[in-house]
Amino acid sequence: MAGKETVIKVGSRKSQLALIQTNVIIDELKKMNPDTTFEIVSMSTIGDDILNRPLPKIGEKSVFTKELEVALANRSVHLVVHSLKDLPSTLPPGMLIGAVFKRDDPHDVAVFHPRHKGSTLAELPKGSVIGTSSLRRSAQLKRAFPHLIIEDVRGNLNTRLSKLDNGDKYNALILAAAGMERMGWKERIDQILGSNECLYAVGQGALAVEVNVDDTETIELVSKLIDKHTSLCCAAERNFLKTLEGGCSVPIGVNSSLEKTNQLSITGAVFSLDGKECIMDTVTGLLPVPSVQPGGCRHSALTQSCIFVPEEVRDCLVAAEKLGEQLARNLIARGAERVLRAAREEKDHVP
Repeated sequence: MAGKETVIKVGSRKSQLALIQTNVIIDELKKMNPDTTFEIVSMSTIGDDILNRPLPKIGEKSVFTKELEVALANRSVHLVVHSLKDLPSTLPPGMLIGAVFKRDDPHDVAVFHPRHKGSTLAELPKGSVIGTSSLRRSAQLKRAFPHLIIEDVRGNLNTRLSKLDNGDKYNALILAAAGMERMGWKERIDQILGSNECLYAVGQGALAVEVNVDDTETIELVSKLIDKHTSLCCAAERNFLKTLEGGCSVPIGVNSSLEKTNQLSITGAVFSLDGKECIMDTVTGLLPVPSVQPGGCRHSALTQSCIFVPEEVRDCLVAAEKLGEQLARNLIARGAERVLRAAREEKDHVP
């Protein structure tokens, strides 16, 4: 793809954070391809346009990705940059995640109204209102901090923070650490939520580059961005979610880590909407040492998590996916499907 005439079109949402994230990927690609021109094609998604309804009530799994994937399918763009947590566990036919970039802090954080600076969620007065658009965060906050009131808040980061700072409704917001840091607002973070308070979303903190499975040139281009450590953790997380089926819009949280010894540990949980019921487990396993597997085609076979890695890492990725599936099976055996079914039904009846 080298050559001075090469122009790569990159799909992105229009929000300030999305464009910052897209430029992170483009800057990395430019370092490795100085003769290639990258052009951003920005667009709004369903999730960006419908702001008067809670995310779970919109009824679309791909609320922040659908329009971008349409552009990718019709070849209007060569690749699309996403927050990995926005990508459903199953991608449209003919698409794959060509690269998972090095993960930033995956945790959730609390940002307080100026009048509560220096506090923690546990120290806020009873009845304090906490804003979040996530059922996952809402359920866990209700469980960990029953004295707080959790209410929906929509809009991009700028909009949500403006609602916090300039209004009297919200005492704090729960946001993703990675987004705050990418926006240059790390100093606004008042509290980082640990796994005992709030397990994070599948893929949170990681950027993903989505491509067409038959576009081998673009796959080759973006494969240089692959972070193997992040890819393995996120493969386990995505297959955990995929095995639970339909879990994108109900409370599911994870926490994963990969040691230098190639030991992968993943914790996952499902929650009732009120947070009172929680089914949680952890699985740990050793991943195989990466080795080249002869006879494989680098671009043909999709993994269950839809994440592409070089052939020598494929066995590790598949093993990571199996750990994620095992974790989901453990939760299912303990009643996870019942909890998720109840959460979906309850969600659908909430005004």
